[in-house]
Amino acid sequence: MPQEITTLLTFFGGTGDLAKRKLYPSVYNLYKKGFLQEHFAIVGTSRTDLTNAEFHDMVRESINHVVEDEDDAKHFISHFRYLKLDVNNKDGYQELLKLNNELDAQYELKGNRIFYMSVAPRFFGTIASFLDSEELVTKNGEFNRLMIEKPFGVSYETALELNNQLTKVFDEDQIFRIDHYLGKEMVQNISSIRFGNPIFDATWNKDYIENVQVTLSEVLGVEERAGYYDDAGALRDMIQNHTMQIVAWLAMEKPASFTDKDIRAAKNVAFNSLHIYKGAEVGANFVRGQYGENIDGTQVKYLDEDGVPENSQNDTFVAGRLQFRSSRWDGVPFYIRTGKRLKSKQTRVDVVFKKGLSIFGNDIELDNPVLSILIDPKGSIEFRINAKDTTSEFKTRTDIMKWEVSYLDMERTPEPYERMIQDAMNGDGSNFADWNGVSISWKFVDAIQKAWDTEVAEFPNYVSGTMGPKASDDLLAEDGNHWIYR
Repeated sequence: MPQEITTLLTFFGGTGDLAKRKLYPSVYNLYKKGFLQEHFAIVGTSRTDLTNAEFHDMVRESINHVVEDEDDAKHFISHFRYLKLDVNNKDGYQELLKLNNELDAQYELKGNRIFYMSVAPRFFGTIASFLDSEELVTKNGEFNRLMIEKPFGVSYETALELNNQLTKVFDEDQIFRIDHYLGKEMVQNISSIRFGNPIFDATWNKDYIENVQVTLSEVLGVEERAGYYDDAGALRDMIQNHTMQIVAWLAMEKPASFTDKDIRAAKNVAFNSLHIYKGAEVGANFVRGQYGENIDGTQVKYLDEDGVPENSQNDTFVAGRLQFRSSRWDGVPFYIRTGKRLKSKQTRVDVVFKKGLSIFGNDIELDNPVLSILIDPKGSIEFRINAKDTTSEFKTRTDIMKWEVSYLDMERTPEPYERMIQDAMNGDGSNFADWNGVSISWKFVDAIQKAWDTEVAEFPNYVSGTMGPKASDDLLAEDGNHWIYR
């Protein structure tokens, strides 16, 4: 039987879209699996006028698609309370403190508290300050933890300011910075594939790997997010967080043990060796793009999307080459790319191994073995190897060894938010971003953005429905390489 987790979980932004779509169903799944039983309570807060009964109805509707037993659902929802709260108003936190103490006594919660910030980032520091000053952070509990949605700042300076605000109240090991990509099953599979198989563990270095590729491509355009996206762009929206966190699993050293402390330390060895580009280095190693119309003209270009300024220099595509100055990776390029209005939705990792020396004669050239970890839309692992062709004369060809997530596995796999909430309840920070990684990622991205801000790019420069601008392919061709997924 699962061990019950005793906790009071408070959602700031408890009536928001994320809470209804992801957070409440995730908590309910933890309840169904037995990780939450009797000793738990959930508080939702927002500025919306709601009674507890109305809040319960909202939660019931949000979990409707995962409910298997009506009585079970009713019992689960009975642990929920709602409080109207203006996060900028000090007085409201006294009401929250009173409610928390009542729930702590009713459900014997031992002072264990998790505060989940599903609100605009500008409120993070304010909420943390009031949690401290109004004594919602317990002194007698086993734990107090803070979960934070992205974005964690919009630059290194803003991220540093936010981190300083939070660390006045919470220690680093109490802060759980969410990147939901780290909760994806196939991202978490990277560690087991790499460290669980000697064939990969022993060859995961510059002696055997030619290059590493990470692709996060989207079919959709900016949709209705122009107000946010035109300020963020692909660089800050996707590279600084999701992409860099996936790269960390690929570039990290082998941890001394599979604990969050040692995993973070191993990742930070890689982060600390990342070369941060300056000046002309940016143009030599990074490409930006902005989507135009598709071939038949049915998709408008980015500049014609609602809410986008007519002269916007915002990037909807980024491709780049990362370089780690370490004994493991020196000379091995890590290629990354992400973009909107691309050919297909793909989140994938392609590890390209070096070619072997052919002993089969001068007319037979071996291909690069490639390990591909496909994360979205459906998880799979592919290993492209050299094998014999089925002809009378001796020739080689590439064959693919493949495993794919079964539908049964998909049903059993926790959703990313379910996994991350459970990890935070257990105090496991393995799949959360720590401050060192966040700060270096921001310094890296800021340097690129600074260089781009001094230039005017000729946009649009790629057709919607393709895999981005030609310059992205040229970047790899300079090294004699190419994108595995084309």
